[in-house]
Amino acid sequence: MDLSALILADSRFPGGGHVHSGGLEEVIARKLVTHERDLPGFLSGRLRTAGSLAAVFAAASAHAAARGVRSGHWRLLDAELDARTPSLAQREASRAQGRGTARAGKAAWPSSMLSALLKETPRPHHPVILGALVGVAGGSPFDAAMAVAYLAISGPASAAVRLLGLDPFAVNAVVARLSLEVRDVSLRAAEVAGDDPAGLPAPGSPALDLFAEAHARHHKEEVRLFAS
Repeated sequence: MDLSALILADSRFPGGGHVHSGGLEEVIARKLVTHERDLPGFLSGRLRTAGSLAAVFAAASAHAAARGVRSGHWRLLDAELDARTPSLAQREASRAQGRGTARAGKAAWPSSMLSALLKETPRPHHPVILGALVGVAGGSPFDAAMAVAYLAISGPASAAVRLLGLDPFAVNAVVARLSLEVRDVSLRAAEVAGDDPAGLPAPGSPALDLFAEAHARHHKEEVRLFAS
């Protein structure tokens, strides 16, 4: 796995991902996850839906960045991901993370390709900018997919420790046991990285969409630990 992808998947990367729970805060508020034994099902489901969608677009973005793209491609890629994200709250969360990742990424991997992307899409979706950064740095579509697929489960897992006071060793073990699923999702994403953006897969989860919208409403009414 390319070093750029490892850096971007690191919780210490200053992209703002630590303020997002991936829907887990709302799920916990509804007492649907209360213990470590509840985490595998939630994380696996999130990986196969929202995580898979993010992996597909990160891989496509890395492919585009590595090969050079025509004007308008970044806008198209971003719009196609927007169309596959029915929840406004999830779209806003993705763009917030994308903005933070872009700021840090410009300092680490400055390039004309990155400048062109941000000119076309000043507030890019997180998978699009992350994939582009991996591609600019020399990583592969698979590397980019692995980074976002891992983030799809590591973020909520970290949130579970903070929200429920779970044993971090046990939670880390849950994430580790999903390694083959992360690899499978990433391989599938890399296989379609060069496809027309309009034809890319569109896995989704209506439940996560509804939880995201509910969290956004509650976040306006009361203090929540996470932005999403």
